[in-house]
Amino acid sequence: MRNVVRIKEIENLNYNVKRIVTDKPEGYSFKPGQATHIAVNKESWRQEDRPFTFTSLPEHDDLEFMIKIYPEHHGVTDQVDDLKVGDELLLEEAKGAITYKGPGYFIAGGAGITPFVSIFRDLEAKGTLDGNTLLFANKTDEDVFLEKELNEILNDRVVHVITDQKETEHTSGYIDKDFLKNNITDLTKHFYVCGPKGMTKEVTSTLKEIGAETSELVFEK
Repeated sequence: MRNVVRIKEIENLNYNVKRIVTDKPEGYSFKPGQATHIAVNKESWRQEDRPFTFTSLPEHDDLEFMIKIYPEHHGVTDQVDDLKVGDELLLEEAKGAITYKGPGYFIAGGAGITPFVSIFRDLEAKGTLDGNTLLFANKTDEDVFLEKELNEILNDRVVHVITDQKETEHTSGYIDKDFLKNNITDLTKHFYVCGPKGMTKEVTSTLKEIGAETSELVFEK
């Protein structure tokens, strides 16, 4: 079943990530970390749906999404970039994705942070965020988003990693074997990985190599 929702707010979080708030269908439910398939309710685009993760909390009156725009793809996110308040989206029911199993290490690449946002917000609201660490990789400082909120709720338990920019106010480098060994102090904790397929595959393989069990989620553009 598809639900028609109206866009209530649009905000630029950086140069290529938009925060979109819509109304919420009556009885619509999801769990932190879950996603849905979204299509733009316009001619020629209603059948072109893509998966996006909820960043709001289940108890909120509205739905929120943070969507990275890929203009070079000339696809759905390019259409999202042109949306205005009052436009409509088509939403399917919430589906699978990652679920919180207990304190651990969250490793995200780019827009792969989105399923973790709802999880972190939910844990903060419940007062159970302690014991969790975020390793968040982006190509450049310009690509980082939600930095203020993540720093405020996680304090010194978040590391922003910049891969393609030498001069940076954050940590320059890659989430490779050496980085993981230097930043992981407890291999018995849960591991949550989300990002582009190549990054997810490499990180989960490295984690297993150093003795960790991973809970994997591949983020699809």
